Amino acid sequence: MLKNKSLVVLAMLTTFVTASEMELVLEVGRDNSDLSAKSQAKIDSTESATDKLINEFKVVSKQVEGLKLYNAQKRIQIQAQLDLMDKYDEQLVQVVVMQRQIPPLAQRMLEGLEKYVSLDTPFHIEERKQRLDLVRASLSNPKVTASEQVRQILEAYNIEAEYGRKLDAYDETIVLDGQEVVVNILRVGRLGMFFQTKDERQTGYYDNELGSWEELPGSYRVQVRDGIRMAQKLAPMDIMMLPVVYRGDAS
Repeated sequence: MLKNKSLVVLAMLTTFVTASEMELVLEVGRDNSDLSAKSQAKIDSTESATDKLINEFKVVSKQVEGLKLYNAQKRIQIQAQLDLMDKYDEQLVQVVVMQRQIPPLAQRMLEGLEKYVSLDTPFHIEERKQRLDLVRASLSNPKVTASEQVRQILEAYNIEAEYGRKLDAYDETIVLDGQEVVVNILRVGRLGMFFQTKDERQTGYYDNELGSWEELPGSYRVQVRDGIRMAQKLAPMDIMMLPVVYRGDAS
């Protein structure tokens, strides 16, 4: 009877131990499931963060490439600006040198033009001398810039050049046979300058070598008269038969 009771107790203990072990196993299984779930969540979170970092890296990489290209372009532009600055520096040095050379050059040009006018046919002589006086005053005026001085001297040269291409007629008092006479003057560029008295009785030309007015034969009276009318725009332009260089008898 005692033996049977022992067997029952042993069976009960075995059943109790087995139940405890099963509960422990189940508890471990639940812990493992929770741990697995947490691990998966952590993996998912890490993967999401990694994807985010990769995307950010790609964006930053594109920005870096763009900045590299931008910087390369800027370096080219900066170098071009530096080269241009060097060129301007060289030009500035040349400008300074030219500014120093302009006054003596302008002075020589003016002296040459004054000499030319003094040796040229004496037409509009007072007007031409006044122009040269104004240019000379400009060259001696420190308030007048070098560029303005050059402009004025070149303008004077241009005006003198224009005289050689124009037909001109005007009144002037000349010395003829020792007397002052008001005559009509005909200037044909710089080829010749002719006169005719108001009554058309006397016609002549200016002799540059002699520096005086000399008479022409009567055969030139009509030609000079018509030339004067053409210069005054009172007659249409036409061919004129006039002596360019006259010496001796022009009959």
